[in-house]
Amino acid sequence: MYHSYWGIGGSPFQNRLDPSKFYESPTHEEAIARLDFLVKGHRRLGLLLGPAGSGKSFVLEVFADRLRREGCPTATVSAFGVESVEFLAQVAVGFGLNPDLGLAAMDLWRLLGDRIAEFRYQRMETVLLVDDADSASREVLVQLTRLAKSDPGPDSLLTIVLAGQPSQIGRLGAPLLELAELRIDLEPWEPADTIHFVESALQKAGRTTPVFAEPAIEKLHQLAQGVPRRVSQLADLALVAGAGRNLDSIDADTVDSVCQELGVIEMDEG
Repeated sequence: MYHSYWGIGGSPFQNRLDPSKFYESPTHEEAIARLDFLVKGHRRLGLLLGPAGSGKSFVLEVFADRLRREGCPTATVSAFGVESVEFLAQVAVGFGLNPDLGLAAMDLWRLLGDRIAEFRYQRMETVLLVDDADSASREVLVQLTRLAKSDPGPDSLLTIVLAGQPSQIGRLGAPLLELAELRIDLEPWEPADTIHFVESALQKAGRTTPVFAEPAIEKLHQLAQGVPRRVSQLADLALVAGAGRNLDSIDADTVDSVCQELGVIEMDEG
């Protein structure tokens, strides 16, 4: 393993949704602040948009973690590859229910309606975060629209956030898009963001001196196009390659060669 070679206690660039390892870059910090505005303002529906690898899932996970710590009922589900009954069941579980297997959509709606009404009666802000919303089936989009319209009164405390890629946002359909009250876009990192992320991740892993030479980070940012997931992936592979080559530090040639040899970055992706 390259950990001992670089004097670190673990993998600093693993793409896992661990809120404790979230790097709050300016674009992610702004996104979370806007999500908080949606919830605190009791807005009905918001959109979180960004290309593949921009950190949408991570932002949702970090935001959900914060809401739950504040005692806010929060359901986080993915719309990818699920049908309407499974989707409703996941939402029910996210709101603390334990629906029986095999319940029909009508029964799940009754349970969800009662639970949302209960939260409203208790004056509890209630949040549904839907990842991969742009991959939802037509039936799930119908259920989402129904949920968004289920409590239209002024006392409603339900906020729904749909995450997806900007290029696919039209798949949500006019009924949902017309309900959106705020669009939040995740932008690619600036060079300074990539530098701070790489350095802080290594420091958290126990490294006390720099590993990447300045030109290497510049090359990493360029090849990754500032997309967070690509930055993490390429930085991790560069550490592996550097250890294998017995380097004292990672140089730009190592970053470039890893990218070319392994083909981990598709320059036209997303």
